[in-house]
Amino acid sequence: MLGEKVILHSYKHDQSLHRVWKNETLLEENDEYIIVANRKTRVIESNGRFWYTREPSVAIFFKNHWYNVIGIIKKTGICYYCNLSSPILRDEEALKYIDYDLDVKVDTDFSYNLLDRNEYSRNQESMNYPNNIKKILLLELEDLKQRINDRKFPFKDQIIKNYYNKFREIDEEN
Repeated sequence: MLGEKVILHSYKHDQSLHRVWKNETLLEENDEYIIVANRKTRVIESNGRFWYTREPSVAIFFKNHWYNVIGIIKKTGICYYCNLSSPILRDEEALKYIDYDLDVKVDTDFSYNLLDRNEYSRNQESMNYPNNIKKILLLELEDLKQRINDRKFPFKDQIIKNYYNKFREIDEEN
């Protein structure tokens, strides 16, 4: 339901809890994706430590793609942080996905860098990522890069701004 507060869980492939976001606001859900937003949200790490997000963000969790996209609203413009991950699942407890380590950071000019290759290499070995998952992740990484290059949804700043404005309206009402 629009404006509903939801919890977000990220796991690792071995099913261990990675991170928990406690206070996401649901903005849209359809057959393709779930969109949430937050501002200064508490994030709890698996070791119990916590921190707060610095900038407001709008996150798009795909139901049929192995990545998610976070539009981070900075004073200098919108940056995007993309996680290679399992498709999002929703149950009565939380929104849930498996984080597969590789990340893509997209700057305001849409140049991008692939991050955490070493973490991916370590975890694919230590957690025994199956070959079919590794193939899916490589294909989905190429799909993500193409989406960035073509400025396809959600890589249009106005989309992120519109969802963030919707979030602010909901926030003001509560």
